[in-house]
Amino acid sequence: MSFDKKVTIAHLSDLHFASRNDRYLTARFDVILAEFVRRKYDHLVLTGDLIDTASPALWTIIRDALSRHGLFDWTKTTVIPGNHDLIDLEEEMRFYNALNPDDRSRQRRLDERLRQFNALFHSLITDDGDAGAGVPFVKVLRFGEIALSFVAVNTVAPWSGLDNPVGARGSVSRETLMALQEPEVRHALDGTFVIGLCHHAYKVYGTGALVDQAFDWTMEFKNRDEFLGAMRSLGAKLVLHGHFHRFQVYQVGGIPFINGGSFRYSPERYGELTIGADGRWSHRFVNLALKK
Repeated sequence: MSFDKKVTIAHLSDLHFASRNDRYLTARFDVILAEFVRRKYDHLVLTGDLIDTASPALWTIIRDALSRHGLFDWTKTTVIPGNHDLIDLEEEMRFYNALNPDDRSRQRRLDERLRQFNALFHSLITDDGDAGAGVPFVKVLRFGEIALSFVAVNTVAPWSGLDNPVGARGSVSRETLMALQEPEVRHALDGTFVIGLCHHAYKVYGTGALVDQAFDWTMEFKNRDEFLGAMRSLGAKLVLHGHFHRFQVYQVGGIPFINGGSFRYSPERYGELTIGADGRWSHRFVNLALKK
């Protein structure tokens, strides 16, 4: 598909940095960011699990790499968190936390990490100086005649020994779903190409095999149909996500979902989205020839 006027977006997900000493992954990240700059992509989207251990200090690896390549800028990059960014399984499974019947403490720990995430990546979330801005958010960008909007939500749910034992199940909060229906949101999106952003996958395996069903449950996007309904009502053209480490495109309810796979396990591969001024778009997965 050819476009006279277009916007191009690079999509990565699930980087899973576990340490500042991971020189291999850092070097690969620098290589792919340099390639994005060389290819003159208009925007970069990272759909969560930037790190592996929910240690906020490790997010600076991402920030610093983006800064080295001139990409730590509101107009150039958009990020959202994943469950590995916000849930520290080791902390949650400590005896006194795991047996605490008060779920509010788990929600408070998640909220505090989200607050820290919003603070560190604040300049990628808003450009108007709003100190309270953070995930969820709506971001509208204009590239000449083409206007894009990202509707970004948090799908990370608190750890629970019964309902979320590995911290990988997710949902969108009731408050977020209600906020997305506000008239000012619809007004902001009017006349734009709307892209939904979330971390959790609408679809995992989805087979009849018991082992797949068990895995699906641990990774489940619990209120995915409510999220789908919200995206449809807002006129979303597609949704970008991660979580399930597969590079795939599938359609649900008339909306294409694009899974960005995992940069950690496939650092040579990424998604490329091209959007034309007439609203047409195309997508492909790009494989770089990287030296081992």
